[in-house]
Amino acid sequence: MEEKLRVMTVFGTRPDTIKMAPVVHALAADPLVDDFVCVTAQHRQMLDDLLTLFSIEPDYDLDVMTEDQTLTEITTRVLAGMEPALQDARPDVVLVHGDTTTSTSAALAAFYQQIPVGHVEAGLRTTDRWLPYPEEMNRRLTGTIASYHFAPTELAADHLRAENVASDDIVVTGNTVIDAFLETAARRDLPLPPRWRELDRKRPIVLITAHRRENHAHMREMCEAMREIVALPQRPQLFWPVHPSPRVAPIAHEILGGADGVVLVDPIDYGQMVVAVRESTFVLTDSGGLQEEAPCLGKPVVVMRHETERPEGVAAGTLLLAGNKRKRIVEASTALLGDSELYARMSRAVNPYGDGRAALRVVSWLHARLRGGEYPPPYRP
Repeated sequence: MEEKLRVMTVFGTRPDTIKMAPVVHALAADPLVDDFVCVTAQHRQMLDDLLTLFSIEPDYDLDVMTEDQTLTEITTRVLAGMEPALQDARPDVVLVHGDTTTSTSAALAAFYQQIPVGHVEAGLRTTDRWLPYPEEMNRRLTGTIASYHFAPTELAADHLRAENVASDDIVVTGNTVIDAFLETAARRDLPLPPRWRELDRKRPIVLITAHRRENHAHMREMCEAMREIVALPQRPQLFWPVHPSPRVAPIAHEILGGADGVVLVDPIDYGQMVVAVRESTFVLTDSGGLQEEAPCLGKPVVVMRHETERPEGVAAGTLLLAGNKRKRIVEASTALLGDSELYARMSRAVNPYGDGRAALRVVSWLHARLRGGEYPPPYRP
């Protein structure tokens, strides 16, 4: 009998848990794979909620989260915790995701054990190593450590080739976040977000998320922009699950709390976020994942960042890059609310990020590379 492929997936934040869940499911369903799940719990509560939603039971839980943790503390705890987990599981390959501190630390821990690393969502880049911080440097470092690179798009693959990564070590898979989003959106058991019923469905609903570190210094101006948006003639409503960061929540509640048409709630779970996207008019965000997820359901996205590692969405017409300044945020939102042709064009644009089969391509490619066989064809939008 052929020896099974031993694969460990490592994740620990809300974004990488969502995006790795389809890979975990694909590995678990493969009879030729012994799969191991290691979670770092960089985000403890959010991680646990998602593990329940996606029915994932970790084999190893590093439980690294502490109150007001620093990047250095996360890194050192993940490194120390990964060593015994790797020695116990003895995987043939370790899969990490994207741009989290968990991913970079886990990749380095695997390297120290001389275990190959596969980087899911590889090759995303901005032109500035500090934007977004620390994610841009995290993904560059992880890419340097990784042996296998699962690029979500051809542009991401081009970035890797420009950094002298061998083409044979790269495969374009589409993004696993699309797998997770489509799978979840099809469910009929998702609860409404809290206070959602307070919103008037006859008026536009703008879903907001904002929490990036590089935007902390601009949060007041961004909130002032939102206060202007809610006063526009179309009478839009704002629904914002507010990040608990002390650099975000107090400012949001000071400027927008109690304003007519504004609903501020505590962070919501992933299933509720899928519902919020599905029922919104458009999304105003500085998040990375939502730039890919919202267009799945035909929702335009205004990005409150000056740079994005997802330029394919800008080129395809699913994203408007507005930056973090009040004037431009208001202008972009005004255009979407008032220009029906622009809205229709963005809502109908083809999402360049995936078709829901990225996780299967990851697993098929690993089999071909590590056990021999036919390589899967790359994703093409």
